[in-house]
Amino acid sequence: MGKPIMFQGTASNAGKSFIVAAFCRIFHQDGLKVIPFKSQNMALNSYITDEGLEMGRAQVFQAEAAGVRPRVKMNPVLLKPHADKHCQVVLNGKVYGNMSAMEYHEFKPQLADMIREVYEDISSENDVVVIEGAGSPAEINLRDKDIVNMGMAEIADAPVILIGDIDKGGVFAALVGTIMLLTEEEKKRVKGVIINKFRGDIKILEPGIKMLEDIIKIPVLGVIPYMYVNIEDEDSLTTRFNHQSNKQKDIQIEVVYLPHISNFTDCNIFETQDDISIKYITRGKSIGNPDILIIPGSKNTMEDLLYLKESGLAKQIIEFSKTGKLLFGICGGYQILGKKICDPSGVECGMSELQGLGLLDIETIFEEEKVTTQVQGTIHGNLNGYLEGLAGKKISGYEIHMGISTLGKAAKPILTINERLGEKVQYAEGCTNEEGNVIGTYLHGFFDELDFTRDLLNHIRAQKGLAAQNSEVTSFKEFKDREYDKIAQITRENVDLEAIYQMIRV
Repeated sequence: MGKPIMFQGTASNAGKSFIVAAFCRIFHQDGLKVIPFKSQNMALNSYITDEGLEMGRAQVFQAEAAGVRPRVKMNPVLLKPHADKHCQVVLNGKVYGNMSAMEYHEFKPQLADMIREVYEDISSENDVVVIEGAGSPAEINLRDKDIVNMGMAEIADAPVILIGDIDKGGVFAALVGTIMLLTEEEKKRVKGVIINKFRGDIKILEPGIKMLEDIIKIPVLGVIPYMYVNIEDEDSLTTRFNHQSNKQKDIQIEVVYLPHISNFTDCNIFETQDDISIKYITRGKSIGNPDILIIPGSKNTMEDLLYLKESGLAKQIIEFSKTGKLLFGICGGYQILGKKICDPSGVECGMSELQGLGLLDIETIFEEEKVTTQVQGTIHGNLNGYLEGLAGKKISGYEIHMGISTLGKAAKPILTINERLGEKVQYAEGCTNEEGNVIGTYLHGFFDELDFTRDLLNHIRAQKGLAAQNSEVTSFKEFKDREYDKIAQITRENVDLEAIYQMIRV
């Protein structure tokens, strides 16, 4: 059986996902067969595996760091919130149903045996299992039914390293308070502490580290500096939505931040290109004058469509479409651009029908069964506007949606899908308007093929009288591998790696 090591945090966004990815990379570099694991993930960023199963994206980038393909066993329980007190429950990659917070809390003990079985399966195939907790282990109201923090540590019999985020302040109180709220048996599992996201002179911190160790009687294994790396964010706690570039670059992209935004990682590829600046249009902000406006995915498309109408953003989007610049909708954003959304079975929020923005000639009907698939295709020929001249360019991605969209006469398909879950197929996907400046697709990861995306961006550069520009990276995979190596190196330099290896006895 593989040796487990678990990373828990004093709070959400303490950096658990990044540190798990860093250790996956370190162990992989050191020649070990390593796999990430998170028993229960709550996030709207999800991914479809090559078997057509849905899992959280955090375990996807951790798998990439570990040098293995993503498998749903790395994340057997995925919770996708669609309201403050309700979520969709995905078990082993398939939708189980919708539950209220209390219903799910009562349901959790039934999942323990399944989680144990999945964990033992992946442990038997690997040298090391790097386990990520969720939120904080000190949520004492959840302790009796816990399956993701100390409950998971018990299932795996794993040593625990506790992570504290110093960037927000109060890290010593957070670490001490977390340890104090653990039971005596739980405290015994905590073998070390890591202080994360440190900025400044480490010598100023050293007296505090000594006092902390005297109080909690647990060693501080390292202080990791704030890492300026470009790796996917697990959920909407990310600070990237509040980041606005002060430097106007050649091409400006604006992304509408929807209240139920999902799979916003679709836009991460643009951050690898040095001629692009990205701005997220958060609540209370107005759309500017970008070269590309993107409406991303949504876990609750109809409510987000109402938000756009009530906030005035819908009118701004419609006006933007008249400028001839590129307006792009992905998944829920694609549905929003259409004429009408129907929900006869009450899949989303109880509304049976809602008029869309009417910018694409499509109508969408929500169905009870979710579409989850990986596909590959090519750009159609004879298209106008922004896709003109890009016929045959390869596109790959994955679909996660409840709705089926029907195209009208004015909608022109943009893709020919020729492979689905590894099997040969032939059908059309997505569409554009007759002018070719409003485009929609169900494919997440649509822009990840740089050969296509760079040509699209150079089309916009030509419109602006700018010379074509090549990408500094040859592929998104190359870029991400470089970032994984970076976080591994920074982590190696700032933690007691020998002590961690002693914990797992490898």
